[in-house]
Amino acid sequence: MSYKTIIGDAYYEFEEKRSVFIGYIKHIESEDEAKNFIEYINSKHYDSKHNVYGYIVGGDMLIQRYTDDGEPQGTAGIPIIELIKKRKLTDVIIVVTRYFGGILLGVGGLTRAYVNGANGAINNARIVDKVLGNEILIIVKYDLVGKLQYFFNENKIHIKDTLYEDRVIFKVRCEKIDVNKFLSDITDLTSNNLSVEISDDVMYFKDEGKYFLNNEV
Repeated sequence: MSYKTIIGDAYYEFEEKRSVFIGYIKHIESEDEAKNFIEYINSKHYDSKHNVYGYIVGGDMLIQRYTDDGEPQGTAGIPIIELIKKRKLTDVIIVVTRYFGGILLGVGGLTRAYVNGANGAINNARIVDKVLGNEILIIVKYDLVGKLQYFFNENKIHIKDTLYEDRVIFKVRCEKIDVNKFLSDITDLTSNNLSVEISDDVMYFKDEGKYFLNNEV
């Protein structure tokens, strides 16, 4: 199981015929987090008449909500949701705030402006994969450390931590689909002179070959 999302948040601001649009995007893990972010933006931009949003939650993308927030029906919320799906993202909320500048944009112009605000926020965000993985403890004697370090480096294995005690403990993270091959390789490499402990399955952010939990990014 894997899907695309973002880490953290980002925003994008531009002006269209004197109207100012500010697009915000944020990673969320639940509908409650989405609602909290909407409340935050409404408070931050209390003097704006329109805080349009769309959000999708879950790897299955089953939770999808949006609002036009006073704009003509279908001109803002649905286009934002469709853009999120087109960019193949989930676990994200986008809010686009509009400060009206006195010049009407028309239905088409309004939709293009909201999509531009949302797309600009996405482009400024850090897009990553969310993947199912495991943390693996590899426990070896000191005489095998150099051999394993070389293997990890050559194969771009993510070493989360290394503990030097009576033996050496490598904390390694990798995708679940790669675990069996990884274990087979290091077992052969060490002639089975190692101990291994495998964590429960975890959903990690994957970015540039490294794996992070939500509280680590």
